[in-house]
Amino acid sequence: MWLCLLVLLGLYFLHCWYREKKTIPNLPDKYVLITGCDSGFGHLLARQLDRRGLFVLAACFTQEGAGRLKEAASRRLQTVILDVSDSGSVAAMAHWVKRQVGDKGLWGLVNNAGTGIPGAPNEWLTKDDFVRVLNVNLLGTIDVTLNLLPLVRKARGRVVVVSSIVGRITFCGGGYCISKFGLEAFSDSLRRELCHFGAKVSIIEPGYFKTQLNVLASMKAQLSDIWGRLSPSVKESYGQEYFDQYLKHEESTFLRMCSSDLSPVADSIEHALTAQYPRTRYSAGWDAKFIFIPLSYMPTVLADYVMTRSMPIPAQSA
Repeated sequence: MWLCLLVLLGLYFLHCWYREKKTIPNLPDKYVLITGCDSGFGHLLARQLDRRGLFVLAACFTQEGAGRLKEAASRRLQTVILDVSDSGSVAAMAHWVKRQVGDKGLWGLVNNAGTGIPGAPNEWLTKDDFVRVLNVNLLGTIDVTLNLLPLVRKARGRVVVVSSIVGRITFCGGGYCISKFGLEAFSDSLRRELCHFGAKVSIIEPGYFKTQLNVLASMKAQLSDIWGRLSPSVKESYGQEYFDQYLKHEESTFLRMCSSDLSPVADSIEHALTAQYPRTRYSAGWDAKFIFIPLSYMPTVLADYVMTRSMPIPAQSA
């Protein structure tokens, strides 16, 4: 009996392995648009897919970012300047993509553009701080997707949404975690709608990664600016010691947890675009797989304890 169970289990894993390895045909004939290609995941993925022979349409926020990418890629790769928070820019990009792909449609749309700044305890922020992040991470992604969905449906292609592990469990205040929870909901509804058209939607949930070399300096600078604009009463409630310890905690978390190897994320996106049977969700990074996803399934009281035990305590705490 046990031998039969082991054989069946082995056959099941062999079947899963076979499905994972099976790729779609005619990759060099397919077009893929990637947003946020100036640096980080988008930059690496654009070069990776270019080497696979796909037609890569790379959307960059700056001319400098587009120039760096074109120098590192083949002539097949094309770039376009895109601000996902500007509907006019998104509409112009969609018109450009339509001209590029012609009757073939758009096989892959990778919604990768995002920002985490500003981020801080919620009480330190303004509504505009939240809006700034949501306009890029959530509303920008929705705007890009809605503009390009007809082309994706035409190709019976793929939509890949780069969310985050903080789309499962919240680590910090501000709009970043909120936007990632929103992307999870948007992706789920989109997946169920597009399945009738033969198109597929995958969600990428990276853990901590160093997507920019200066991200730590930017984070510390924006936290200092936010602290400086707070009212005296709020500063008194938290205390200067809280702010100093909060900075140290964020720096320590970044240095200890963040990986500079971005390939797990790029490989996950590539699989979602090129596999015959893509997964619904990809968790990229050891911390996502072995710490944060298990933590998201724990009872709330236990997850809250784990998340707050290393945080500083405000001066006027109860």
